[in-house]
Amino acid sequence: MRRKMIPLIAALAVASFAFPAFAHFQMVYTPESALERPEELDLKIVFTHPFEAGHTMDMAGVEQFFMVNKEKKTELRTSLNPISWSGLSNAGKAYEAKIKLRGMGDFVFGLVPAPYYEPSEEIWMQQCTKIIVNVAGVPTDWDAEIGLPVEIVPLAKPYALWTGNVFSGVVKADGKPVPFAEVEVEFLNHRPDLKANRFAEKAEVEAPQDSFVTQTIRADANGTFVYAIPRAGWWGFAALGVKTMEYKGAELGQDALIWVQARDMK
Repeated sequence: MRRKMIPLIAALAVASFAFPAFAHFQMVYTPESALERPEELDLKIVFTHPFEAGHTMDMAGVEQFFMVNKEKKTELRTSLNPISWSGLSNAGKAYEAKIKLRGMGDFVFGLVPAPYYEPSEEIWMQQCTKIIVNVAGVPTDWDAEIGLPVEIVPLAKPYALWTGNVFSGVVKADGKPVPFAEVEVEFLNHRPDLKANRFAEKAEVEAPQDSFVTQTIRADANGTFVYAIPRAGWWGFAALGVKTMEYKGAELGQDALIWVQARDMK
């Protein structure tokens, strides 16, 4: 029996090398995070593989979607409309929203999607996601906790980063730092086309090897991580399995995710 298993194990090993598993990232996207004046934001909410514009997962729904500005929370779930979003290999169920910003300061968007089941790993995943949009350069809420079950609290303004700056944050679960959290990092490598609801076919950069697609770093004993941003654009930071529980007979891992935007000096 053991000898019969050896070819199967070998085949699975070969398959794992031939088809590397890239990271899932919940995307909440808008083109610009630092605005001169209030305007209407076009937000796209997609569950995908951002570096490669790979397989787009069907979102099962949204449990929470809200905005915080000057410590005031505004519910936004009713503003969501279902769409189909296309990557390079398929299309998946996603959402969009048009949000009119009023006033100045930081507008922190929080998303808790419905759990997504990954059959290949036999687990549920739920990525609690933040982005921060600033109006007029007035800082208000960028470093605030907004009450997500798990979240990354930034220690640098996520919308005011030059290329080469370091971005740092604290991974938290239920308001407490998570020591040595594993944080995956990906670059949004295919420009989103907001009118066509798809990623551009052309990539901005080419990874020299698969380990460069999803980079992995560790938080320290205080839950703090640091990453030097090498290129302008949007970057996603996903702290994995910050909190786990049972859901529908399988494990549910809650990930904390934040998106930040860097710009070149010109």
